[in-house]
Amino acid sequence: MIDHDYYHMLARADYIFRMRPVFNPEAIFSDETENFVSPMEPEPGQKVRIRLRTAFSNVDEVFLLSGPLKVCMELEKTEGSFDYYSTEIEMGESIFRYYFEIHIGKAYCFYNKIGVTRDLSDKYSFSICPGFHTPDWAKGAVMYQIMVDRFYNGDPRNDVLNMEYSYINEGVVRVMDWNKRPASMGVREFYGGDLAGVLKKLDYLQELGVEVIYFNPLFVSPSNHKYDVQDYDYIDPHLGSFVVDEGDLLPFGCQDNTLASRFVCRVTRKENLESANQMFIHLVEECHKRGIRVILDGVFNHCGSFNKWMDRERIYEKQPGYAKGAYVSGDSPYRSFFHFTNEHQWPYNGFYDGWWGHSTLPKLNYEGSEKLEQYILDIGCKWVSPPFCADGWRLDVAADLGHSPEYNHTFWKKFRSAVKKANPEAIILAEHYGDPGSWLQGDEWDTVMNYDAFMEPLTWFFTGMEKHSDSYDEGLRGNADSFMDTMRYHMTSFMGPSLQVAMNELSNHDHSRFLTRTNQKVGRMDHFDYDAASDGIVPAIMREAVVLQMTWPGAPTIYYGDEAGVCGFTDPDNRRTYPWGHEDEKMLQFHKSAIHLHKTYKVFRSGSLIFLHGDYNVLAYARFDDREKIVVLFNNNAEEKEIDFRVRPAGIEDGTVLRSIFMTNESGYNESEVDFPVSFGRIRVHMSKHSSVVLKAIKETEGDLT
Repeated sequence: MIDHDYYHMLARADYIFRMRPVFNPEAIFSDETENFVSPMEPEPGQKVRIRLRTAFSNVDEVFLLSGPLKVCMELEKTEGSFDYYSTEIEMGESIFRYYFEIHIGKAYCFYNKIGVTRDLSDKYSFSICPGFHTPDWAKGAVMYQIMVDRFYNGDPRNDVLNMEYSYINEGVVRVMDWNKRPASMGVREFYGGDLAGVLKKLDYLQELGVEVIYFNPLFVSPSNHKYDVQDYDYIDPHLGSFVVDEGDLLPFGCQDNTLASRFVCRVTRKENLESANQMFIHLVEECHKRGIRVILDGVFNHCGSFNKWMDRERIYEKQPGYAKGAYVSGDSPYRSFFHFTNEHQWPYNGFYDGWWGHSTLPKLNYEGSEKLEQYILDIGCKWVSPPFCADGWRLDVAADLGHSPEYNHTFWKKFRSAVKKANPEAIILAEHYGDPGSWLQGDEWDTVMNYDAFMEPLTWFFTGMEKHSDSYDEGLRGNADSFMDTMRYHMTSFMGPSLQVAMNELSNHDHSRFLTRTNQKVGRMDHFDYDAASDGIVPAIMREAVVLQMTWPGAPTIYYGDEAGVCGFTDPDNRRTYPWGHEDEKMLQFHKSAIHLHKTYKVFRSGSLIFLHGDYNVLAYARFDDREKIVVLFNNNAEEKEIDFRVRPAGIEDGTVLRSIFMTNESGYNESEVDFPVSFGRIRVHMSKHSSVVLKAIKETEGDLT
């Protein structure tokens, strides 16, 4: 039965949309993708065509403004319901910031990254940085994060042994039960995962659809997480192999690592260190053969107390080929690498600055040592150059490096210059909480781990949970307005090239597993038993989140095991092992299909994004370019919904059908094709509870738009 009142309402809305002089602000659109900035990554002196879209015959004049510059834009073309205005601007050497002024009769408005607005702060201006390029291979790339110790044990001969050495006042432990839950103080527990294990699972990663592996730290280190580096020049032999393996374990209860001769042999003998590096070279070669890139974790703000420059454990003190550490001797060549607060304590001076006061994490003293600065710059270049050929760096606590913001920015400018000279296609991706804008000006980082403009807003919307599972907020759960406003605001910190390579994660080694957040249990592992992390989880919500991840601007990044249904509260419970042989096959197959969806459509890598609709637990947006138009719709409610919304702002006209190409719901997912006709610029979709659908625009008369 035809709902005449409904279609009468649509006809009136369509009439209002088209009639001039009724101003239609929702039709105005521009961004920094190739659709509206061409070329998107220009060189200095190159001309760039900049476009703005408006409703057909809806405005009188459009101006581009940049500082004192005001340029009247020309009507370039009309397509469907839209006019496109454009102008060409020759780029200089510095960042070109601009916004638009739109005249409608005697009225006018401004448009920038947050839309039609009166706030003309530079932060919200569109920006083009001549000479700034992010690697094409990283734009929208499917990344996979691996904490090696917990991924797969490919060679038990290199496992850390019980009482091999002492770490933070206790002997280290070799875990024999792969499925054991990590202990609350689990940094000294080792499960035996290694590079040989990654090599054996490369076919699995390739089949999953992975294009980039991001490794948590691989360099020599006494902890399982390896964020306390012992030697930046070498991969840890416990992850590689031992050529020489001799010496004694510590007596039970002993904490004196000068007696840990087996450990000293394993991590100081050059034969073992070189063998581990060769294993890494081989791994990268095998990854590259499969079209998989490799990103290393660079921990350059601090090192570890075991580090050969400090040598607080005195394991290098008597080893041939090693200079005295700064803890051991005031005459150490590394003394300037650290800031000592007592200059009269040597030998064995424990009065030094630690990061956040941790003596196990000595803060590196860049301002006091040009030698240290050059050493780390050389390390940055070494690992992205032959024979190692890594494809870039993830930078740990990057904003903390140095003792002042001024030096921090100075260092990262030098780091970028050095690394890009060594490997122009290397990515520089920083861990950062808060506004990264001052580092994303084209001369420091390429991009960041995307907490503010991805992980946090997504988590609040779908689960109401904070990313550590430390709190629950009913007011944010399902709050589409908050989600859209937060995303718009934080995405303004990124220029277009940075946004397209941003690391978009649901989970990682520092936060609770996303699947656990769906059970809305507030707390950490000490509050619950092992099974609590998986009790009451809602896999359908996880599937919704993955669909958003795979259709959102940036590089969707899977934390190892998420695809197999691994649960866990925050660190260290989130570092459970990959459940080989016990995977959630439904979740795994879903991830393979969702990744395939992402990789099939170029628009997910480089297309524009526009929000279409938001309601309580309901969200719709589109990704579009001049060839593809795809709408993504979510119903995160625990009941079915009939959702009616406008799609014309995405350039989807009447005479088009939106055909489902991917759906999720409580029973799983499917790729059935169902058509939804566009009438008066709108569609109506019946959604089951906790569901999502991806819809591709198809011309009824001409077939596929592509």
